[in-house]
Amino acid sequence: MDTPIWSPSPARIAASHLTRFAALAHERHGAPRPERDPVRAWEALWQWSVDERAAFWEALAEFSEWRAERSPGAVLEHGERMPGARWFAGTRLNFAENLLARRDAHPALVFVNEAGERRELSYLDLHARVARVAAGLAACGVGRGDVVAGFLPNLPEAVIAMLATASRGAIWTSCSPDFGINGVLDRFGQVRPKVLFTADGYLYAGKRIDSLGPIAGVLARLESVEHVVVVPYLSPRPDLARLPRAQRLADFERDGPLEFERLPFDAPLYIMYSSGTTGVPKCIVHGAGGTLLQHRKEHLLHADLKPEDRLFYFTTCGWMMWNWLVSGLAGGATLVLYEGSPFHPGPEVLWAMAAREGVTHFGTSPKYLGALEKAGYRPADHHDLGALRSVLSTGSPLAAEQFDYVYGAVKADVQLASISGGTDIISCFCLGNPWLPVYRGEIQCRGLGMAVDVWNDEGRPLRNERGELVCTRAFPSMPVGFWNDPDGARLRAAYFERFPGVWHHGDYAVLTDRGGLVILGRSDAVLNPGGVRIGTAEIYRQVERIDEVLEALAIGQDWQNDVRVVLFVRLRPGTALDEALVRRIKDTIRTNTTPRHVPAKVVAVPDIPRTISGKIVELAVRNVVHGLPVRNTDALANPEALEHFRGRPELAAE
Repeated sequence: MDTPIWSPSPARIAASHLTRFAALAHERHGAPRPERDPVRAWEALWQWSVDERAAFWEALAEFSEWRAERSPGAVLEHGERMPGARWFAGTRLNFAENLLARRDAHPALVFVNEAGERRELSYLDLHARVARVAAGLAACGVGRGDVVAGFLPNLPEAVIAMLATASRGAIWTSCSPDFGINGVLDRFGQVRPKVLFTADGYLYAGKRIDSLGPIAGVLARLESVEHVVVVPYLSPRPDLARLPRAQRLADFERDGPLEFERLPFDAPLYIMYSSGTTGVPKCIVHGAGGTLLQHRKEHLLHADLKPEDRLFYFTTCGWMMWNWLVSGLAGGATLVLYEGSPFHPGPEVLWAMAAREGVTHFGTSPKYLGALEKAGYRPADHHDLGALRSVLSTGSPLAAEQFDYVYGAVKADVQLASISGGTDIISCFCLGNPWLPVYRGEIQCRGLGMAVDVWNDEGRPLRNERGELVCTRAFPSMPVGFWNDPDGARLRAAYFERFPGVWHHGDYAVLTDRGGLVILGRSDAVLNPGGVRIGTAEIYRQVERIDEVLEALAIGQDWQNDVRVVLFVRLRPGTALDEALVRRIKDTIRTNTTPRHVPAKVVAVPDIPRTISGKIVELAVRNVVHGLPVRNTDALANPEALEHFRGRPELAAE
């Protein structure tokens, strides 16, 4: 489509952070002189940012007014290496100090849940709460390099605990409370946290769901945890009798000033988790400086987030968008946190909140927008969304028809910023842009400083053709490593073996002549129902515990502008896949992982294809289900088994 469906006004362009940054970068760091034509100006600025990476990231650090100690040293060392590049050697900073730089009565956090509860914390309040939790962590001996974990709903206390952890120079890791015991142990069991924060439960779709029972099961097998801190949420005084080493948050807190330990630029800040496709999830370690600068770039220059703005993203503490959301504090904006179902008591709940709270940036997913459309709900007909400037969407590809829905049913004058990146980089490769028009079905641009390209299998650039999304030059938010990967072998295998020395992200994409991108989905076996990355191995570990199931294979089937999980099972001879067995399979998966892992369809097959070395082949099965060709069938020990998946009537029905 060559006609944009939205364009920014000249006034909006002139008032943007990006315009101010371009002027600063030109005057002080050698960036091209900004042109009057915003499209040409953007092309020149992006090219400079990837050609002169040291100058770009230096300019960004200056523009963002980060709090850091600088000593003589290059911005970028070994810049030709990937992995191996080193950023801002000699620089020391503290992530929490940068997020808590504002200290006044301006709202920092607004919390709303599905039951109508509302709380507000100012930046002064937030600073005081973080100080008390940090003092509690200090009393427990938590310091640099220790791991602190959160098994929490999207509460203010999750933000407070993370900031307190970061202030101590410790490492924060979290997952959402809908994970089952095994899902938690697959993650926290590898990183062995010293302190664990949990709530007594959470709300979803009108239900009060206990968290203390699952945490008791986790603690029985996670001996590293010395202290458990319980946030009262469902009850003002939860019963802690089931939990060893536990105390309520109020009893854990201490008095004391908030001190920030400044550490090297690449000191570990977060541990995030891969989807666990081929085993237990990989533990991805992200550094403080890279995370801070990358998020500041995306918030300031791409999202145009300002101190008077209100940023909302519907997320859990188990998704990287929670970490991305929290970094909005560094710009002095107000974060809006929501806990609960986005459809309880009805489809209006998030939009009523957005109107009431004056949300300027509304973050969501294609699955949510699709569900609204199916429900026939039009937010513009019911709510005053005058404050809303941007709708952000990520998690899965945003279909062209969903662009139509947003502009027709949400707001005509809004920037629809489809964004794409990943847990692997705790940020985005492709984003919105306050200078550029929006084209139907297309992400506006590549991120500044990100040498993103689309390659064919031979490593040659493609335009207007689908290929592999790559990043050809190092960037600061690359992982500092994997946990328990001392020689970096697993890190290199994950991202740098397909194209040596180049980041291979595992997305299929199209890069258009005008620099926009269309993401076509994952190119590996990771499932993405509703934009939540799910590894097949996490499903297999649960379903194959059921006696009747000999083995299983899961794929993501493209379905109604989203992806649904389909589980194929090979059963014991004489066993029928009746409704009772299907229910037991789904219940087992739900109990031990998350509700998002539960397959939409369970289908019995007599055989499952494998390679000669014995590995099941999800991608080949996915291609058959979608009517696509299967390459390299010579590598299969039983290629005839693929025919069991072709034209299955069960997969053509709701």
